[in-house]
Amino acid sequence: MFLRSLSFGALMVLIISTHATAQTVDLFSENNYFNNPDIITGTFKSTRIVNGQSIENVGPGILDFSILHRFGALSQGAYNFFGLDQATMRLGLDYGITDRLMIGIGRSTFEKQYDGFLKFKIIRQQEGQRNIPFSLSYASSLIYKSLLDPTTTYTPYVSDKFSFSNQLLLASKVNEYFSLQLTPTIIHYNMVDTKTIPNDFYSLGIGFRQRISKRVNITTEYFRRFNTLEGYNDPLSVGVDIETGGHVFQLHVSNSTGMTDRTFINETAGSWAKGDLRFGFNISRVFTIRKPKELRDIKW
Repeated sequence: MFLRSLSFGALMVLIISTHATAQTVDLFSENNYFNNPDIITGTFKSTRIVNGQSIENVGPGILDFSILHRFGALSQGAYNFFGLDQATMRLGLDYGITDRLMIGIGRSTFEKQYDGFLKFKIIRQQEGQRNIPFSLSYASSLIYKSLLDPTTTYTPYVSDKFSFSNQLLLASKVNEYFSLQLTPTIIHYNMVDTKTIPNDFYSLGIGFRQRISKRVNITTEYFRRFNTLEGYNDPLSVGVDIETGGHVFQLHVSNSTGMTDRTFINETAGSWAKGDLRFGFNISRVFTIRKPKELRDIKW
């Protein structure tokens, strides 16, 4: 009950504060800071498509406080109010160091996970004097599962609870209405349950944004896993992004519970075919930490 009250309270506060400040802070603001109109921005409307990273970074000097929230399965029926009696949440802080480099940390209630990541823009889509039809970024994250293990004859090392994700984000803003992203991914577990399970898992994500109106976009995200853990399914999420000035309020339905790369790509137990779906939302509040004039001389 307390967790649900906290989540809904945070939702209302962030919606109100977002409406009040949306015209003064730009989430990406790359062109504004560095005066390069040839760079294509707005490929996606947030730094995450749904669960996974998008090609976008927060602007340099901007801190983004985010809440990623997932309710329980809709298939639980009226007794559990179609999943609303349950809640899973991730609190995150993302910060833009330069116009190319972004870092972030987070803590999830699911498996009491802590995560940290960096995302670096290698190539930026441009038009004009240089015509580059796509953007390319590298994203790397580590996840620490702090959930206590059941008592066994083996006491795990701290390092056993770490996993890692490495991704390439290849995206193109085809036009003002449609964007596409491919995300080849490697996930490494420091420790697996048996010798028959590999430590490395490979997958390919595909996501797109379809503009419906000036402030509304449909997003879809799917990961095809090439070697799998038994009992888990490919994650598929469908969402609606609603722009409010420089901010985006994301609503979505997914078969995933976890919100780190390890859990939503490799460990999604829900099935769309069985109706095991979860409603969720992503919201954020951004703060300007460093003014634009302090950033103009920083180049990578």
